[in-house]
Amino acid sequence: MNHALPVFDSPFALVARRGRHVVAELRTPAKVVSTCSVNGGSRSDVRHLVNHQSCEPVKHQERFAFITGLGPEGYHNSVCAELELAPATTAVMGTAAAMQYLGLVTHTYGDLAITAIVTGGVTGNAGSAGDPAHYDEADGKWVRTAPADAAAKPPGTHSGTINTLLLFSAPLSDSALARAVMTMTEAKSSALLELAIGSKSSWRLATGTGTDQYAIAAPVAGASSRTWTGKHTKAGELIGRAVREATLEALRWQNGLEPSYTRSLFHALGRFGLKEDEFKVQIGRFLDTAQAQLLKDNWNPVIYEPQSAAAAYALASVLDRTLAGTLSPSTAREALIGQAAMLAAGLAARPEDFAALRTELMPALPVDLTAAPDTLLPAAVELITRAIALGWQRKWQS
Repeated sequence: MNHALPVFDSPFALVARRGRHVVAELRTPAKVVSTCSVNGGSRSDVRHLVNHQSCEPVKHQERFAFITGLGPEGYHNSVCAELELAPATTAVMGTAAAMQYLGLVTHTYGDLAITAIVTGGVTGNAGSAGDPAHYDEADGKWVRTAPADAAAKPPGTHSGTINTLLLFSAPLSDSALARAVMTMTEAKSSALLELAIGSKSSWRLATGTGTDQYAIAAPVAGASSRTWTGKHTKAGELIGRAVREATLEALRWQNGLEPSYTRSLFHALGRFGLKEDEFKVQIGRFLDTAQAQLLKDNWNPVIYEPQSAAAAYALASVLDRTLAGTLSPSTAREALIGQAAMLAAGLAARPEDFAALRTELMPALPVDLTAAPDTLLPAAVELITRAIALGWQRKWQS
């Protein structure tokens, strides 16, 4: 591969980055399973696996129109021509994520080595399995079934995608290869849960994005064959660790999603409706002009305050458990008020004021609170906004 920068090399595969492309050359006959639109599914004739950046994540409309205009096969052939690869033996994944931001992790046990190479972006397209969908396929065409939610995904924002390339050093049985897909997917979702990524379409935590893809390859012959790749096996453990760690690394570079970032009040509570832009407007209902401006001028120290963040995640947990039916609305009301008071006390750096803040916040939630999302979540956002305002006021009271 001319002008290529190797990123992984083994007897089974050579993986190199070529500009906007990452190309895996399979050096020996392989079993491959993938979601690629051309040469996807279960194959034994694939020799090259490609992941590539097909467009920029935001407002790259001309490029996006070019891709969709070519159609799956036309675009597949275009990518293969650019790389001088045979279209019949190449499988291609596309994404708006940059190849420079890939995460690459290898774990080994005995004669088995498993490598995960992941690119990812979740800020435009994260979702939870079972969220409302907006498209159906009929007669080979995609048909919109519901209007797009501009608030969840602003116009000009292309889909976020997590693409996973998984390489094995040892052969897999057909069932082990199929089970590896499940273990890999669980590991990807585990990474998103660790980062508390919220769905763009519901209040739930995200399990992936709507356009995630994968390609898995294992040699046909070689070291001891594995017949199962579930979590109780070392193969399953290696898959889980490699994919989770590579996914976290990719999202760290592409989206800046690392643990310190997720301490934000809006990261913790955004999936329930607490949005920065709207909050900056609504906070003026509870603070005078000077107080509100001071808060905005010191934005990051406010939204990342550690004690407030702890209370914000406690609030998120109460809301999750209420919506899931674990907590009754009356129990939830008391718990939400208590955690909102903790948030305010943390922001004020006055833990001794907790009881007074709790009393002051009690009227913010209706006594007849229900667990219906369309009433519970707006009420919770109102409570949280009031709590932040109270904490900010008390911080500078003499």
